[in-house]
Amino acid sequence: MAHFHLASLVGVRNVEVTGVYSPRPGRRDAFAAKAREQELGPCVAYESIEAMLASGQVDAVWLVNPNHARIEAMTEIHRLVKQGATGLRGIACEKPLARTLREARRMLELVEDCGLLHGYLENQLFSTAVLRGRDIIWRRAVPTTGRPYIARATEEHSGPHEPWFWQGELQGGGVLSDMMCHSVEVGRFMLTAPGERRDALKLVSASATVANLKWTRPAYAERLKASMGSAVDYGRRPAEDFARGLLTLQDPDGHELIIEATTSWAYVGAGLRITLELLGPEYAMEFNSLGTGLKVFMSRAVTGSAGEDLVEKQNAEQGLMPVLEDEAGVYGYTLENRHFVEAFRKGEVPMETFCDGVEVVRMLMALYRSAELGRTVQFDDEDLEDYVPVVARPPAPAG
Repeated sequence: MAHFHLASLVGVRNVEVTGVYSPRPGRRDAFAAKAREQELGPCVAYESIEAMLASGQVDAVWLVNPNHARIEAMTEIHRLVKQGATGLRGIACEKPLARTLREARRMLELVEDCGLLHGYLENQLFSTAVLRGRDIIWRRAVPTTGRPYIARATEEHSGPHEPWFWQGELQGGGVLSDMMCHSVEVGRFMLTAPGERRDALKLVSASATVANLKWTRPAYAERLKASMGSAVDYGRRPAEDFARGLLTLQDPDGHELIIEATTSWAYVGAGLRITLELLGPEYAMEFNSLGTGLKVFMSRAVTGSAGEDLVEKQNAEQGLMPVLEDEAGVYGYTLENRHFVEAFRKGEVPMETFCDGVEVVRMLMALYRSAELGRTVQFDDEDLEDYVPVVARPPAPAG
């Protein structure tokens, strides 16, 4: 994810990458070297957040660390800003904002208390297809036939790269937390009129189903443990690898709207697949990230090592393959970073803030609660503040 941001910044003006921190020296050194190699700025690998922010070389921070480390990092940034140790003006945080609703509200509280501009990094909202398609629908179709009423979003691939993603306690859940955060928010965005307040659509109910379809099977559980380490044991402590969610909302005129989302770590195709639809009274918008204009074919005679040079989460090196010629752009990273850089530079509130990040976590917790109870839940009736998904709860004591 951090390297997608780095790749996208080649297409963003008025920004330099001047510092990076990671608790793993090898990771931060490699990232800094890559930034300098791409001439994105005099990037320095720092040994602490404090050293980076006290350097005087950083105006804004992109928080792209693991979910379980977000609160700790935000708390440290808050301390340094309140002490006057940094001239930081803004912070942008990757998805999801936090693992629980209480954590998400704490993230918002910390950033507001230190007076920073804040942005929630949801790249799919800035996908070129989403921005172009949404503009056409709302400008040409909606005025004569009415607003859209269904947004469908799916994201599927064969599984995350890093061990912590697979661990419910560290990540905050399974595939529903990891990927449906994209789907529900891009759905909400497409259903919201340009210029309309984000809270104009009222969340009414949530219904979800989760399942373990692939990675709990003994052969795959062993393969996962071998590649990710013994802490990832899906024979003993799995997180869901499939999730389906349905959210109902109400527009300002009292009409019902629906967001339908499906996510999976059990999809084996050419690579990562994102599909989006927006449906209204007399129109439809569709997008499939693997329905590319560029494709290549390689016969059995073409051999080589496995990689992801054609598409993220690539699953084959032979046959007819779709190619994303600009993944960072198609996925939305370039326009996302252009927007946040300009907002922070001009002192303006970004289009997507920590407030939206809180709402995303609220939607996710309602969906997890529905899956646990096996029924539809009403937002007005559920206290989700301290709710923790089943797969993210600490294991029960032995005996």
